[in-house]
Formats: sequence, structure tokens, C-alpha cells
Amino acid sequence: MTETLSSQSVSPADATLPPRILASPEALELMAKLEAVHGPLMFHQSGGCCDGSAPMCYQRGEFRVGGQDVLLGVIGKDIPVWIGATQFEYWRHTQVTIDVVPGRGAGMSLEAPEGFRFIVRSRVFTDEEAAVLEAAGDPPRGDTWVPEASGGS
Repeated sequence: MTETLSSQSVSPADATLPPRILASPEALELMAKLEAVHGPLMFHQSGGCCDGSAPMCYQRGEFRVGGQDVLLGVIGKDIPVWIGATQFEYWRHTQVTIDVVPGRGAGMSLEAPEGFRFIVRSRVFTDEEAAVLEAAGDPPRGDTWVPEASGGS
């Protein structure tokens, strides 16, 4: 059974908001390879403990999110990207892009043995983008995200 994002967590109106999270074409290519091996994926942006500020790639559901995790958005084929609420407060004014570079990935992240590592690049939202996002309110948190079972064969 595969979980997909519920319409409760990402509404159609959100499509007009500036995205908080993006992924480079190279990162999307590596994610597709990882999905082929591991199944549905998710990311959690590390808060800087063991692996610095690395985006950590997990099998969907392997890392449990809760009320202290904020959904930045969805990239690729339905890959949710989460960040800790405290870290989000520091980064809420930036658009984050997950990219990939050669090198050893973080020890717990799925790309570790592939010879690449995911990194983040960011830019500050324009005043206009920031105003639109502020008016929309905070993104959903992990305790409000409701996974749906999709009928897979």
C-alpha cells in the first residue's frame, strides 16, 4: 500500500503560491532511481545535528513526522519534503531547492551508497512572494497530514 498526499494537506489553491521547495533536474533523476529501488520517498531537512543541514532522503514513512514538522511541499512524483518547525522559522523567508553533487551522502540518507549527496540551495523570496505566502498562512504540520491509501497493483 502506497501513501499519497491527501487533498487536506495540499489544496488546489496552493498551486498559485510560490513554491517553498523545488528540485534540480539532476536531483529529480537521482530520486527516480532511488524510487525504483526503494519505493515511495520522502525528505526531511535536517536541523544541523549529525549531518549539518542536509536534506535526508528516506523511504516514505521511515521517518515519522509529527506536530513539530512542517510540510514545505511536494517534489518529483509525489515526494513530500518536511522540515523541523524550529528550522522552518529560520528558513520561512527562503525558497529551497534540493540539488545533488558528487560525494558521499549522509549516513542515514538513501543516496549515501550512490556516490552522490543531496544538498540544498536557497534564495530569499521577493517581498511580493513573501506577502502572498504570509497571507496564505503556515504550511501544514505533520500532525495534520493525512496519508491516503492509493489503489496500487
